[in-house]
Amino acid sequence: MAEAPVTTTAPLPPPAWLKAVTKPIESLGAMSMFGGQAMLAIPRRPWRIGLLFVQLEFMAWGSLFVVGLTGLFTGMVLALQTVYAFGLFNAQSLVGATVELSLARELAPIFTCIVLVARVGSAVATELGTMRVTEQIDALETMAVDPLNYLVTPRILAAAVAAPMLTMLFNAIAMLGAYGVAVFAKEMSPGTFLNRVATMVDLKDITDGLGKSVVIGFVVTLIAAYRGYNAEGGARGVGIATTEAVVGGLVAIFAIDYLYTAIQLSSSASQGGLGV
Repeated sequence: MAEAPVTTTAPLPPPAWLKAVTKPIESLGAMSMFGGQAMLAIPRRPWRIGLLFVQLEFMAWGSLFVVGLTGLFTGMVLALQTVYAFGLFNAQSLVGATVELSLARELAPIFTCIVLVARVGSAVATELGTMRVTEQIDALETMAVDPLNYLVTPRILAAAVAAPMLTMLFNAIAMLGAYGVAVFAKEMSPGTFLNRVATMVDLKDITDGLGKSVVIGFVVTLIAAYRGYNAEGGARGVGIATTEAVVGGLVAIFAIDYLYTAIQLSSSASQGGLGV
């Protein structure tokens, strides 16, 4: 007697909403593992000092003009808005200190890192993505060269060094632009503009902004490196990886900005400060 054929039912695919929820979590986990491996590769020899300086030249020196120009116009428009707003309350003496506090604690690190994402993050993702789809990274592994140590580590370290340097440049040029607009365009006396800066702006305000730029610069470059390192699908895949690197970096900037600022304010409040 012939046996009845056994029929198997294929498993149902997961619903679209479940995939939409799990994919970002999986991507975040994979990126965290990639970042951990990259950080473990930092102290591993050989140390790529030459590659580090090459990346520093590209990220810091190559970004001077665009960061300076962005900072100049940011300071100018901030001075215009602040002079107008404080003029309604006859509080022009607070203009200089308010502009510097806004720049040092928030605008300088955030705008600088946005420029880094646009210029550096896209370049890192494109370079590594091209190397991946043309099998150059596979060739490095075949030659017993650690790709993370050779390609990723110099880039993320250079970004962590270049970000605070560019932030200081942005801050200085923006403050110069704000001074020019307030004093020469709005006819505010130099003493009125600078009167409260020395008393209301602390060194901690500047160092907090620099620390924020270090963290954000490191993370957004790591995101770009991860996207490029795992690109696939030829030229189109490289383009997708670059787009994901820029979009992910922009989102990470504002997320890290909130978390970093919340931690700063909580720490200030716990130490008896005003938390502002």
